[in-house]
Amino acid sequence: MTFHPKMALAAAMILASTTANAAERYQIDEAHTWVTFSLSHAGWANARGLFRGVSGEIFFDQEDVTNSSVSVVLDASSLDTNSEQRDRDMAGPDFLNSVEFPEITFESTRIEQTGERTGIVYGDMTLIGVTREVALDVTWNAEFPLPWDPSTVKTGFSATAQIDGTDFGMNSLVDFGLGPVIDIVIDAEAVRQN
Repeated sequence: MTFHPKMALAAAMILASTTANAAERYQIDEAHTWVTFSLSHAGWANARGLFRGVSGEIFFDQEDVTNSSVSVVLDASSLDTNSEQRDRDMAGPDFLNSVEFPEITFESTRIEQTGERTGIVYGDMTLIGVTREVALDVTWNAEFPLPWDPSTVKTGFSATAQIDGTDFGMNSLVDFGLGPVIDIVIDAEAVRQN
């Protein structure tokens, strides 16, 4: 079969058009990303914590956010609850079991736009080997170059979600008077990859 030059030109134009319309790729900035959570501590107050080890990437299409996607990995052993003893307990087999399940992951499956800068990101969250669908209410905050480095462009999002720890097999939460409902708050900055 002969490949005609006009066909090659048409194929190149289609590829260029597809690339131009593709979502931009962003790398999550771990130093400027906070994945925090809170849950009731026997009704006295809310216990809070965060994960310090966060990585992942975002494909973000500003023209059509439904073409976007999110992939995030949390280092389960990076949990910080403001108490070393509690961190060790939470990392143990009754809760996060971080030795056997060192990562908590979230992979988006679809995105629904709800406003000019808001949407719901649905995805599969895997926690201690159990995968459940989770919905994140997301707000896109801003995007612009760093004032001291115009070649680096950052975008930022805030998100909230609510899960039941027992849905992921953390039945010990109830035994210890915790939750079991867990509120998640995320503030994330990401750097556009050129």
